[in-house]
Amino acid sequence: MVRVAPSVLASDFLRLGEEVAAVERGGADRLHLDVMDGRFVPNISFGIPVVQALRKATRLPLETHLMIVEPERWAEPFAKAGATTLIVHAEATPHLHRAVHQVKELGLKAGVALNPATPLGALDEMLEDLDLALVMTVNPGFGGQKFLEATLRKVSELRRRIDARNLPCELEVDGGVDERTAPRLVAAGATVLVAGTSVFGHRDGAEAGVRRLKQ
Repeated sequence: MVRVAPSVLASDFLRLGEEVAAVERGGADRLHLDVMDGRFVPNISFGIPVVQALRKATRLPLETHLMIVEPERWAEPFAKAGATTLIVHAEATPHLHRAVHQVKELGLKAGVALNPATPLGALDEMLEDLDLALVMTVNPGFGGQKFLEATLRKVSELRRRIDARNLPCELEVDGGVDERTAPRLVAAGATVLVAGTSVFGHRDGAEAGVRRLKQ
């Protein structure tokens, strides 16, 4: 089964509760929350108060993508705020094994994200420990970017490595996911699609955006 995770970053924050209700009706499997610190990426988004508010507004899993330096410092606060999964970037910490196991010890699912230029070798020693591996299909930091075609090969290769070890690790993609790129990413082996603009910017609303992407 392919799962769809609408990226809240692309939603209308004045109508956040309504937007979440709409993607729930559309069949969203989880929410993807992009936390940006202005250091690891050149943008600042939102933090713990938004996660807390969303936890009260929905029963959907909250997949919190920490695009921040020193993610170890913030794992516990985000866990307490209501995150279900924490995704850290391999590039953001010199102690990836420690960071992943810190997340798991908090009772959360643990994921690791790789930027487009980061080789898959960064995950070789960690795949068995992960619930989720995220391939960034754009450079992180901004919504609405164009899909990077070269990342398709990366997704295919990661699929091969996960299957070769017979691991339950989900393979997620994030960036430029829409009606055109989604089928190609699924064919390459992705099992979770993060989509922002194509969902919340859909001409018929976010509910229709999720339904169309699933179709």
